[in-house]
Amino acid sequence: MSDFKDRFFQSKDGLTLYARDYSGPEADSPTLLCLHGLTRNSCDFQDVAPALASDFRVVVPEQRGRGRSEYAADVAHYALMQYVEDTRALIEGLGVDQVSIIGTSMGGLMTFALSALYPGSIKKAVINDIGPHIATVGLERIKSYVGVPGPFADWQEATDYLADISSEIFPDWDRDQWSRFARQSYVEREGQVVIDYDPRIAEPLAGDSQDTETEILWSLFDTMVGVPMLLIRGDLTDLLTEECTAEMLKRHPQCELLRVPNVGHAPMLTEPGVPEAIQRFLLA
Repeated sequence: MSDFKDRFFQSKDGLTLYARDYSGPEADSPTLLCLHGLTRNSCDFQDVAPALASDFRVVVPEQRGRGRSEYAADVAHYALMQYVEDTRALIEGLGVDQVSIIGTSMGGLMTFALSALYPGSIKKAVINDIGPHIATVGLERIKSYVGVPGPFADWQEATDYLADISSEIFPDWDRDQWSRFARQSYVEREGQVVIDYDPRIAEPLAGDSQDTETEILWSLFDTMVGVPMLLIRGDLTDLLTEECTAEMLKRHPQCELLRVPNVGHAPMLTEPGVPEAIQRFLLA
């Protein structure tokens, strides 16, 4: 793994947030942000960031309430637009006007919103297995486990749990892959293995009105016309439907589609051919 620097920055409402900062080959290398999913953290990009750092300065923030970033006092501040403002504070701190983004799941929605609020701030976007219409079956699956798991007695128990709830997402994984994923997902504290995020991030999800949210998300997505986009879809996904995918391609003339076989929500971006496709797209 390439070395990265720990970077801490302040949100506009005073939280201390964390990011991994992989230096690019030159002092003025273009900046690439990697934005993780709802319950995830910077570890999700630890296998792809080093390769991308051969051409970009790669910065991987952990959203408030995740990993090494500070937890919010008010649960209402676990919201999409707040995460976008946190990301904007990071971009301003980096001293750049424009970035490319890889956004997985929630990170993809953040990318749509950043485009709407700060036009011209995104050079290119890789959107990983998410769209403006979020399938109900996938959303309910996510709601069922956010904030729930653990604590676990040891890493074996944590790995067993992950493999059980996610076997349909990664049907080809072996035990070593599940064990590695567990260590990307959880942390060990006081002799127990626990989730690496504030369990309260689930609370704002309970009040979502899906029809209203979908309408808003489409309006955000439409601001990205003109921003070259690579849309990645896991063939087994339960969150990004074929219908939504087709509509995204119809609305966005500069959107390319990359399918990842035998993977659900969301691809890890390390699957065969995927890192190379991302690199080609970003450098084109």
